[in-house]
Amino acid sequence: MTQKERYEAAKEVYAAAGVDVDAAIAALKEIPVSLHCWQGDDVTGFDHDGPLTGGIQTTGDYPGKAKTPEQLMQDMDVALKLMPGKKKLNLHASYAIFEDGEYVDRDQIEPKHFAKWVAFAKERNMGIDFNPTFFSHDKVKDGLTLSSPDEETRKFWIEHGKACVRISEYFARETGVTCVMNIWTGDGYKDIPADRMGPRMRYKDSIEQILSEPFDKNLVKPCVESKVFGIGVESYTAGSAEFTLTFAATHEGCLPLMDNGHYHPTEVVSDKIPALLCFFPEIALHITRPVRWDSDHVVLYDDETREIAKEIVRNNALGRVYMALDYFDASINRISAWTVGFRSWQKALLNALCTPNGQFKKLQEENRMTELMVLQEDIKTFPLGDVWEEYCRQCGVAADRSWFETVRKYEEEVLLKR
Repeated sequence: MTQKERYEAAKEVYAAAGVDVDAAIAALKEIPVSLHCWQGDDVTGFDHDGPLTGGIQTTGDYPGKAKTPEQLMQDMDVALKLMPGKKKLNLHASYAIFEDGEYVDRDQIEPKHFAKWVAFAKERNMGIDFNPTFFSHDKVKDGLTLSSPDEETRKFWIEHGKACVRISEYFARETGVTCVMNIWTGDGYKDIPADRMGPRMRYKDSIEQILSEPFDKNLVKPCVESKVFGIGVESYTAGSAEFTLTFAATHEGCLPLMDNGHYHPTEVVSDKIPALLCFFPEIALHITRPVRWDSDHVVLYDDETREIAKEIVRNNALGRVYMALDYFDASINRISAWTVGFRSWQKALLNALCTPNGQFKKLQEENRMTELMVLQEDIKTFPLGDVWEEYCRQCGVAADRSWFETVRKYEEEVLLKR
């Protein structure tokens, strides 16, 4: 059978279950997913020469790491051409680009330091999301930033956050696409603290001061991201799940951001999504793959990834959930890591869009649970691969692993010569 014949046959199989796969493909083409720049250079950035600190660690030494803005953009370009679907660019503040010997510290960064990223995004019809960088800096005092008892330290990081608000609005105005600005810090303690509330009260005040910076709430979507623990802060983090959820719920215009690696191993974000959608008009996600903890492995087409996508789709929340990838693996080819992760999330979304969610919901509400289980299992072997192949064809990218030949050749001709 030809690809077209296989797709037509797959359409019939799905149609018998009440699914319009043409509509699913059309919907998927319009869903923006934010691609993180920091996979390409192991979260190093361009505003410091030191190691990663502050709860961030990348393992591996695979050759070809991007070392300049030009190299990083070049590598991203290769990856972007191998991915179907609509993309956004996700930047950390540490990726500011300084020219002609200029350098300013993070509390003084301005839109002009990201002008090259804006040009890059606009040329590729992408919006930009943004993250203040509260790590890998000598002003992270005793492992603390926004929750520090040292007022000079705290003021520096508050000013950094305010600068990032201004830059986020610049991104949105320049690209015409809403900018999601995510606030996350690794603030916490390695061992049991004597005071758990004090740091959180300072953290709360700091974020409130950052968000007091004027901005258009239609253009900038500030978020707060939680974490259960991190490297060097195993016993306590100021930005716990309870803290960030409550902060977002009590501060208008602030969204909760869930990273599915930032919870206890037995928790799943797929279950949290519908719970938050009961109360929040919008939420944000960082999609990763934790292996026992927040290890930020490359996203795969695995069970929890599929469940996260299902919860977004079945709750009609595609317009309410901001999706971004967040992982960094230095042990494999970095362009391949970008590509596999993005394509895996695209497959998960397509799978969710090709699920007869309405029928499943009806069976649950009528307590026909046996029939529900039978149908849920049956659809697992539906010909999604043929639908995926058609989606990729329409997007002008390879559906199978033949895309890897492009990466292999680029590694040989470019990456290994760095």
